[in-house]
Amino acid sequence: MASPSDPRGLADAARGRRVLVTGLSGFTGRYVGAALARRGYEPVGLARKDGSSLLLADQDGVREAVHRLRPDYVIHLAAVAFVAHADVGDFYATNILGTRNLLAALAAADHAPQAVVLASSANVYGNSREVPLMEASAVAPSNDYAVSKLAMEHMARTWGERLPITIVRPFNYTGVGQSDSFLVPKLVSHFVQRRSKVLLGNLDVARDFSDVRVVADVYARLLEADSAGQTFNICSSVPVSLAELLEKLEALTDYRIQVEVDPALVRANEIKTLYGSAAKLRELFPDYAPVPIGETLQWMIESA
Repeated sequence: MASPSDPRGLADAARGRRVLVTGLSGFTGRYVGAALARRGYEPVGLARKDGSSLLLADQDGVREAVHRLRPDYVIHLAAVAFVAHADVGDFYATNILGTRNLLAALAAADHAPQAVVLASSANVYGNSREVPLMEASAVAPSNDYAVSKLAMEHMARTWGERLPITIVRPFNYTGVGQSDSFLVPKLVSHFVQRRSKVLLGNLDVARDFSDVRVVADVYARLLEADSAGQTFNICSSVPVSLAELLEKLEALTDYRIQVEVDPALVRANEIKTLYGSAAKLRELFPDYAPVPIGETLQWMIESA
C-alpha cells in the first residue's frame, strides 16, 4: 500500500473511478477532493444536471443525481455541523433524513458503489469521563447536533446489508479555510490581526485536535480498505489544553493577547479533558500519523 504522502502506487488503480463527495465545496470537502485527486480518483459533487446546487432533502433530485453520476464510491460529508446553528430542525432534516435520501438512492441505483464512507462525529460520545474514548465507549450525545449524528449512525446501519458502509467519528480538526466560528481559526485570526483581546469560554479544558489534511487522507484511504460495517475514530490521541494553544500561538506569532472570559460562552459542568483512541484506525493503517497541532497552527498562520 502506498503511503499517505506518496499515493502514486494507488493512482493507476484508482484512475477513472468516480467518487461522489457530498459537501465537496465545503471546508472538509475541498481537502477530501484534493486527497482523492492525488490518488487518481475523480471526485464529483452532488448537483443537478445543470450544475445548480442540490439539497439532500430533495429526494427525487438526489435519486436523479445518483443515477446520472453512477459513482464507484461515496464519501458523505454534507451536514449541518455547527453546534450553535440557530435552526434545530436543520440538524434532523439534513443529517438524518438527508442521509437517508442518499442511502436510498444508492441502494436503488443500477451501479452499486464499492464503498460508502459516512462522516459522523465524536460528539456522539458527549461529555464522557472515559479517556481515551474508543469506538466501544458509551455514547451520550448532549446537543441536537450530536443526537442527529448518532441517529444517523443507527439509521445507516439498517442499510448495512445493501450498502458497504463505513462510519467515521472525527474528533476536532482544523486547518486553512475553516470558519472563524470555530475555536482554532478564531484564535489564529485574533493573533494574526494583532487583536488586543479575545473572548473565550471555559479556559481549563483540553481537547483532541487533528489536521484537516490528515482527516481527508483517511477518508480517501478508506475507499480501498476492508472496513464495511465498522466504525472508526479519527483523532490525534493527544489532548491539547486551551492554555497550550494560546502559548503555541504566542510563540509562533511573537505576540501576546489579553484573554477575557465571556460568561455567555462558558458551559456549566464541561468535562475538562476529552480525547480519543486511534488504536483501531492504526490496526487498519499502521502508518497513520497525526500532524502535531503546532505544525497545523504554523500552516494556518502562514496562509492567513
